[in-house]
Amino acid sequence: MLDLKQIRQQFDQVQAALSRRGVYDLSELRDLDQQQRELEGQRSQLQARSNEIGKTVGQQMRNGADPNGPEIQALRDEGNQVKAELAELEPRERDIKAQIEALLLALPNLPSDTTPNGKDETENVEIRRWGDEYLPANSESLKPHWEVGEALGIFNFERATKIAQSRFVALMGLGAALERAIFTFMLDRHTAHGYTEVMPPYLVNTASLTGSGQLPKFSEESFRCDRDDLWLSPTAEVPVTNLHRDEILPAESLPLHYCSYTPCFRREAGSYGRDTRGLIRLHQFNKVEMYKFVHPDTSEAEHQALVQDAEAILQALKLPYRVIELCTGDLGFSAIKTYDLEVWMPSSNSYREISSCSNCGDFQARRANIRFKTTGQKGTQYVHTLNGSGLAVGRTMAAILENYQQPDGSVKVPEVLQPYLKREWL
Repeated sequence: MLDLKQIRQQFDQVQAALSRRGVYDLSELRDLDQQQRELEGQRSQLQARSNEIGKTVGQQMRNGADPNGPEIQALRDEGNQVKAELAELEPRERDIKAQIEALLLALPNLPSDTTPNGKDETENVEIRRWGDEYLPANSESLKPHWEVGEALGIFNFERATKIAQSRFVALMGLGAALERAIFTFMLDRHTAHGYTEVMPPYLVNTASLTGSGQLPKFSEESFRCDRDDLWLSPTAEVPVTNLHRDEILPAESLPLHYCSYTPCFRREAGSYGRDTRGLIRLHQFNKVEMYKFVHPDTSEAEHQALVQDAEAILQALKLPYRVIELCTGDLGFSAIKTYDLEVWMPSSNSYREISSCSNCGDFQARRANIRFKTTGQKGTQYVHTLNGSGLAVGRTMAAILENYQQPDGSVKVPEVLQPYLKREWL
């Protein structure tokens, strides 16, 4: 959530920053804020007058004034009028505050000054590539991962559709084992690098989705349990953000680094016709998430380290990839700056997203009320939050099946996964 005080005091700068992301007009918010402050001033004056009348009545009665006399009655009449005006004003003020809150919740984060300008994903900036030496030599003859997997009998889409609907998969035999090997390897790597593993609830409430920035904007993307105030989590970013909702953390406890393996659930609304086959765009998929609560002063350095931790997984698996910096037109709702890692997929002769590493500044912390306090100093500050996939497990499996497939239809298991899978070939 953006800071209303910042919008009020730096209106032109905030409007210009938002305009880098698209068309966002803050004039309605500014007008409502002005109305709310005027009403607040009127309310304060009325409350002060009401208190003054009460004190005057009490003082005059202590001085012997007739409780039923005209002076006391006049004060009481004025007091009743003031109370009537307050009763009329207060709901108007609450309504305007609710409108302001709704507008603020709908506004995306301000992009970093260093985030490149651009209208959409076509204007993202490639930063670097890694692993050209691992690119398959015979890419044109390689099969897409779903054909490889179905031939090996390791996943089944038809039976998953029978159980649920399209865009689900049933992992079978070595497919299930490979998935488990992948996310266990990822968790082992991240915990070895100082991340604390968390296994959160997979159902989250509305406050959690709002605090992390998914609601109200992305309600159509999520699956909701209609009988409860619960939703299927779209990403571990949601529950992990809310581990510390409404908390004041000691500054010396920062940074806090978490990693979490969870299933993720998304409707993929608006994506029909895209990636309808395979593991790239499912309604349910597994992901290992990295998440950081950090001091604002270390935010940028922590972001670069987060990207490197995601890259380290791909490098260990020897999967070719590139790093893309997202432009303002492709930036996620809560992010000020984002780097995407895109893994090489031979079947499409292209790089496909496998991790998105974002710095959200204090945007999520303000929504979820997560602050820190430095010992000996007055007041509190909002933490900065960062998140990144480390990695999307299904997409990692897809990349392995395509990049490690052999002419005879078998698939070589990456060396780092062989101890987990206890075999060299699929």
